[in-house]
Amino acid sequence: MENPYIKQFPDLMAGKKVMYVHGFGSSAQSGTVHRLREVLCNATIIAEDVPLHPQEAITMLRELCEREKPDLIIGTSMGGMYAEMLYGYDRILINPALAIGDTMVTHGLTGAQHFFNPRKDGIQDFIVTKAMVKEYKEITTHCFSGLNDDERRRVIGLFGDRDDLVHTYDLFHDHYPTAIWFHGEHRMDDHSYMQSVMPVIRWIDDRQRGYDRPVVYVTTDTLISGGVAFQPPKDPSSLNERFAPRKMNQPRPSAQKAFRRLIETYNVYVVAPMRHDDRKMNSDIMEWIEEYINVPAYNHTIFCNQPELLIGDFLISQQPCESFMGTVIQHSSDTFKTWEEILTYFERLNP
Repeated sequence: MENPYIKQFPDLMAGKKVMYVHGFGSSAQSGTVHRLREVLCNATIIAEDVPLHPQEAITMLRELCEREKPDLIIGTSMGGMYAEMLYGYDRILINPALAIGDTMVTHGLTGAQHFFNPRKDGIQDFIVTKAMVKEYKEITTHCFSGLNDDERRRVIGLFGDRDDLVHTYDLFHDHYPTAIWFHGEHRMDDHSYMQSVMPVIRWIDDRQRGYDRPVVYVTTDTLISGGVAFQPPKDPSSLNERFAPRKMNQPRPSAQKAFRRLIETYNVYVVAPMRHDDRKMNSDIMEWIEEYINVPAYNHTIFCNQPELLIGDFLISQQPCESFMGTVIQHSSDTFKTWEEILTYFERLNP
C-alpha cells in the first residue's frame, strides 16, 4: 500500500516476491523487513524466523524457496551466508558472514545471548555453545559449492566500509565478480539502505524485466566544485603542503540530490575526462566518485574525452557538446544555472 509520508517505489519489484534472510540473533520482525515492505510497497516480502541450528536453517530456507519461488533474495550478515547457498535465484548479500563460526569466537558471540527482535516462538534468550560454533564452522564449508558462471552473474555482494564485525570482501570477491563497497556499518541504517541497496535492487529488477531505461550522461565538471577532485596545494614548493593530507573538493550544490533523483528514472553514467598525461588525476576522480556517488556509480563510470560521441538520450555537461545526438543540458548556462533547475526540467518530463 502506498504511503504519501515516506519514500516509496511502487513500480520497483511490483508483483514480485522478495525474500529476506535476517542476521544472527535477529528475526523476521527486524527493522529491515519493515523497511522493505514500506519501500517496495507493491512487492510481496517473504521473511521467516531462521532456526538457530544451521542445518535446520538451510533446510528450512531451501524449502521456503521451493515453495515461494522468490524473484530476489536479500540476506544480511548470517543471512547473507545462507543466501549464498540458495542457488538458482538472484541474490544480494549484504555484509555476508561467510566465516560466521570464526566471527562468533572473535567477537564474543558465545554463551548467553538475546534475540534483538521478537520471534514467533516467543523465545528471546538462547545459548551459543562450543558445539554450536562447530556447527556454524561446518556449514560455511559448503559456501561456494554450487558455483557456476550463471550463479556468478546472479549474486551481488555489498560491503560496508565501516563494518567492524565481518570482513569477507576478499573471500567473496575470490568467487564472485560483483563486490561493491558502500558507506555504512555492519548494520544497515536508512541512509545506507536507500542509497546503496535500492540502486542494486533497481538494476536486478530492470534486468529481470528486460527494461532499458533512458540513458543520461553526467560529466564530472557538473558534479565537482572546482572541476577537480582534490584541492591543489597553494604552495607546491612547500614540503608541509606536499605531504599534508589532501582535501577533496565538495560536490556542487544539489549534485548528489539530483543524481539520486535521476537514477530513479534513468540509467545514469558519470563521464570523466581521461588524462593521459596525468594518470594520478584519473585515480583521484575515481576516489571522488566512490566517496560522493558511491554504489550508483559502480559499472556506471566512463572515462572519455569526447562525450559527444556517446550514444544516449541526455548529456549534462558544462560544455555545449553540439555534436551529441541526444539532448544536451548545459549546466551553469543561462537556462540551467543550477542542479535545482535541471531537476525541475526532468520533473516536468516525468510528472
